[in-house]
Amino acid sequence: MQNELTCNQVIALMNFYVEDKLNEKLKSYVEDHLRKCPKCREIYMQSQKVISKIFTDENEKYQTTQYKEFKNNISAYIDNELDEKDSVRIKKIAITNPLARKDLEDMYTFKRLLHNSFEKTRSEWKTDYSRQVINKMDIVEPEKTPIYKIIGIFTAMLILIVCCLITMLYF
Repeated sequence: MQNELTCNQVIALMNFYVEDKLNEKLKSYVEDHLRKCPKCREIYMQSQKVISKIFTDENEKYQTTQYKEFKNNISAYIDNELDEKDSVRIKKIAITNPLARKDLEDMYTFKRLLHNSFEKTRSEWKTDYSRQVINKMDIVEPEKTPIYKIIGIFTAMLILIVCCLITMLYF
């Protein structure tokens, strides 16, 4: 197997890499590529800057307990993982706290950046790179055994057992 990923494959996997949602083997392939490729490393560094800017303490005036609650829930809010009550509370914090509002805008910008780079890659290369990467990693998907194969094996076993019983009874 070739352990090196192309730039387009790494860009397609970047969102998963940034969110630490890749398995260890694939993560190591992405890291190897980032060490070797300045173009992809720059994209990754830009992504990291946006994330670190959001989660660093820039403006102590707005560093309230509400803001800390906001920072802890911003990702869940953007991914629509909060219930309605928590979602409304996060919206109110974003409206009243300029630092929270800026963080929310930055997160949406970052999400659009990742989405656009993925869509651009997907439209330029009409290939499913994640499927190719998985195939190159020699991860074999289990075959779907057709029901007729199962029935055939069961029937063959049943015939064998019956033949053995008949043989035992007559000899």
